[in-house]
Amino acid sequence: MIYRFRVILDVEDDVFRDIEIQEEATLEDFHNAITQAFGFDGSEMAAFYDSDDEWNQGDEYMLFDMGEDDVRKMSEIKLNEVASAQHDRLLYIYDFLSLWKFLVELMDIAEPDTAVLYPHLVQAHGLVPEEAPETFFESETGFDEDISLDDDDEDFDDFDDTSYGMSLN
Repeated sequence: MIYRFRVILDVEDDVFRDIEIQEEATLEDFHNAITQAFGFDGSEMAAFYDSDDEWNQGDEYMLFDMGEDDVRKMSEIKLNEVASAQHDRLLYIYDFLSLWKFLVELMDIAEPDTAVLYPHLVQAHGLVPEEAPETFFESETGFDEDISLDDDDEDFDDFDDTSYGMSLN
């Protein structure tokens, strides 16, 4: 079977891509299709997350094993293991420094077309901005926090840049 996903970039303007891909393809294959469809080079860290109808983040599927316990790698997970007519939403984060966030929704499941090479970009709408929008995270206390670090941060001033024989200058 072929899955048709709508991959929506989480920005103010409407920017999305409709991608068809085989149900047996891995999440890594889907990651590659998404990065190509949006014009990214694909060299940055990325992850998929299970999601519910309210776009809440669930289980994580990483592009690379970063040495954490119980990491599920994209290359080991097939699309039909995480997406179905009953479970039709995923979150996708590309480039953990810029934090490009995508809402991924399964739109259709169909028979493959023998004349089409998959994955297949069906529709592209909108232009990708040059920079990712600012992203804020909700802390455990419930307050929004900007996660940026600047030179005026007191903790940064206390850092000894000669520790461990290294110099940051």
